[in-house]
Amino acid sequence: MTEDDRIDAVLNEVGPRLRRVRRDRGVTLAELSADTGISVSTLSRLESGQRKPSLELLLPLARAHQVPLDELVGAPATGDPRIRAKPIVRHGRTMFPLTRQPGGLQAYKVIQETSTEHPEPRVHEGYEWLYVLSGRLRLVLGEHDVVLGAGEAAEFDTRVPHWFGPASEGPVEFLSLFGPQGERIHVRARPKKPE
Repeated sequence: MTEDDRIDAVLNEVGPRLRRVRRDRGVTLAELSADTGISVSTLSRLESGQRKPSLELLLPLARAHQVPLDELVGAPATGDPRIRAKPIVRHGRTMFPLTRQPGGLQAYKVIQETSTEHPEPRVHEGYEWLYVLSGRLRLVLGEHDVVLGAGEAAEFDTRVPHWFGPASEGPVEFLSLFGPQGERIHVRARPKKPE
């Protein structure tokens, strides 16, 4: 098999893969067209193999489906799967990015040392999910003031005023998943009972 034959074989699989990804997500061609700006007829021709895929078409589709471009074209594994992102340090919080693709759902492992800051709840667009790995995490969310221990999780709309940080003297280590509105993981923490 020549290199051209291999390329043609990969390109011939893109259409069925695009259709499978779209159907798995339960999205119509019209909805995908509205999301990407690509006409319904072009999307249909791409999925049926009547049109050759191009980066100009595949990039917005990968973004809309929230999958890496490699997944749409069926690229072979690239070897080392480890994520080697540099940690981000802000306000005593060290965040390790766990996702590589821009946009969509973002995941971080966060370690925060003890904090003496007074909670200052903020709001912004999105949705957040927190899972405590070790230590105790204080979450101020609207009128709720809860403390999460290891193994506990919380989810919330970030348009509700919120703040979180260590609840005690030691550090807290937790996972944070942050995504655009509507990408929810359905786990809830119970409010702290009055003492």
